[in-house]
Amino acid sequence: MTIEDYPFAADGLLIWTAIKQWSRGLRGPLLSRPLRRDEIRNKGHADKRKEPWWPALNTPEDLVGILTIMIWVAAGHHAAVNFGQYHYAGYFPNRPTIVRSRMPVEDGNERDLKRFWEKPERTLMENFPTQIQATRVMAVLDVLSAHSIDEEYIGDLPSAIWDDDLTIKAAYERFRGTLTEIEGIIDERNQDRNLKNRCGAGVVPYELLKPFSKPGVTGMGVPNSISI
Repeated sequence: MTIEDYPFAADGLLIWTAIKQWSRGLRGPLLSRPLRRDEIRNKGHADKRKEPWWPALNTPEDLVGILTIMIWVAAGHHAAVNFGQYHYAGYFPNRPTIVRSRMPVEDGNERDLKRFWEKPERTLMENFPTQIQATRVMAVLDVLSAHSIDEEYIGDLPSAIWDDDLTIKAAYERFRGTLTEIEGIIDERNQDRNLKNRCGAGVVPYELLKPFSKPGVTGMGVPNSISI
């Protein structure tokens, strides 16, 4: 890896690799059935079916790549950018959602600029959101960042519809085991003092790509798909 101490990339590659192995386990059973190549492209996105960027679907490995991308985007990638919103932006100075006036240096107003240099924190406080504005944003971010009680995570209990397909069931059990191992690897990384972006004084452990979570705002957990 180019940057070892890059938590999103390091943990993301673990999840990506696990998803790819799971997709490869599905390849045989899926290809043993009629493959409807035109389903997503020609029916689901008929207005875009002639675009040149559609991935090729000519070999079994093409199918693995497509499945991996689809699962990763809806599961791992979304979890990493979504479920940490409250932890980061719930404290509004980290990411104010509104600035109530222009900064003095932008207007060229000498009086306001002089007032700014005399006491910069006063101008900063005047520009921050009001209490009611900040509270509303906190409430929205709390909802966006929370896992529901019935959230379904990748590697969770297998679907009953797979009980009759031993090949898929075995592949999923391997996938589930790998995700459990990934939880442990992420915990170990978060205790490694050589990784300054995830361990140390004042540094929040990076847990956004830990596969499983309890309900609520936990800052971890990778659901099966995007859910709001």
